[in-house]
Amino acid sequence: MAQSKSSRIPSSPWFRRGLVLVLGLAIAGAAILAWKGRGAEDVSAWRTAKVDKGDIRVAISATGTLGAISTVDVGSQISGQVTDVLVDYNDRVTEGQVIARIDPSTYEAQIAQGDAAANSARAGLATAQAALRNAELDYQRKASLGQQQLVSRGDVDLARATLDQARAQVAQAQAQIHQQVASTQTARLNVQRSVIRSPVDGVVLTRSIEPGQTVAASLQAPVLFQIAEDLSKMEIVLAIDEADIGQVKPGLDVGFTVDAFPDRQFRGKVQQVRLSATNTSSVISYPVVVAVDNADQALLPGMTANAEIEVSRRNDVLRVPNAALRFKPADEDVAAAAQAPGAGGRGGATNDLPRVAAALKLDAAQQQAFDEALAQMRERMASRAAAPPQSSGGGSPLFGGGMRTGGGGGAAAGGNNGQMRQRMLERFRQQFATFRGTLTPEQQAQWDAEINALVSARRAPLYRLAGGKLEPVTVRVGASDGSFTEVSGAVAEGDTVVTGSGRSSK
Repeated sequence: MAQSKSSRIPSSPWFRRGLVLVLGLAIAGAAILAWKGRGAEDVSAWRTAKVDKGDIRVAISATGTLGAISTVDVGSQISGQVTDVLVDYNDRVTEGQVIARIDPSTYEAQIAQGDAAANSARAGLATAQAALRNAELDYQRKASLGQQQLVSRGDVDLARATLDQARAQVAQAQAQIHQQVASTQTARLNVQRSVIRSPVDGVVLTRSIEPGQTVAASLQAPVLFQIAEDLSKMEIVLAIDEADIGQVKPGLDVGFTVDAFPDRQFRGKVQQVRLSATNTSSVISYPVVVAVDNADQALLPGMTANAEIEVSRRNDVLRVPNAALRFKPADEDVAAAAQAPGAGGRGGATNDLPRVAAALKLDAAQQQAFDEALAQMRERMASRAAAPPQSSGGGSPLFGGGMRTGGGGGAAAGGNNGQMRQRMLERFRQQFATFRGTLTPEQQAQWDAEINALVSARRAPLYRLAGGKLEPVTVRVGASDGSFTEVSGAVAEGDTVVTGSGRSSK
């Protein structure tokens, strides 16, 4: 009978050693994979971005309607039936050109009536003048006889009264003539007004009359035509919100598009910021007039313009995504970041001063004066940093002092910002007074503007990622275009900043 063979695990020493080696390698591989997975988890714990250099363009968006710079409403001063309309829409007209006529028959009849009345008044004047001559002769005779006492004194007085009456009748007849002539002149003017003429050179935009239509001008002059004086120059009236109107000044560049040419960008300039505010549903806006060149006549009156007013542009500046300024880490991450090496580092205003000086294009003497003033400022800052602190939170963020980012320090610093900025401005003026004296008036104006902007700059916390650890820094915030914001301070191009947390919520 055959004996069955059962499978057995070899008990050879070499086999056992090989098995132990394989198990050891498997455990080591699993450990390596677990460590790499943990590292990948740490890296993916944050969403990051790089600090880079670029351009920031700040613009205000608004809509408005295109229109001619000067539009004239042509009306009628008289009433009557329109007999002729000599122009149509889009016709070009010149100043003085006849564009319509109104039937003048009524006013011509008034002229004829007035002429007849004037002639009648002239005849009455001749009669009055004849009576006056007779009264003068009668008075002369009776006055002479009265001196000889050949007639009574009463007859002389009666002759004198008759003479005065004759003179009055002559004056009355002359007044009637003037009245009839004036009445006739009014009728003649109305006949002239029956011919409607263009008051300017331009293009007919609207025509609201047809031949045979009756015009009634009893209360106000009806508008018959609307003429645009010059369509090669147009304007847009934009409604700018009160929150943005402080940034709009005459001369700013404006880019806009119209629906008729969606792929074409038109340009204009802010011409006027009007003071007449408009309240629409409790929203206050101000009209801003933009001058537009329309030499090719592509733009038409009434088109809707989607415009952007460029209020500022910063070229080749350090910038970060706006998400980096909005990021706030969790409480445990804040505690870890506060203990990180270099945490709370801030760039003082001295870091920005060389950039400001470089923009002034200084000569050798001016550059030497600037370098000396900057060196003295840094020496004072170093001596102040070496001295024991007299009070907590008293450092100046402008000069690299300690501003607390947690707890109530930020609020306290914010409450003292006004006084602090004023003190810093005075220090700048004292420290750089000699240097400023070497500048030209134009350079002085630019220097003062940059220093004021530097002192009044807004500050915000930013979290930098260094060696896998969060490192909080405070930066000065400049212009923002909605996606990126200009920053300066203790950050450099290429730094990694945190824009959000990549951890899943539990």
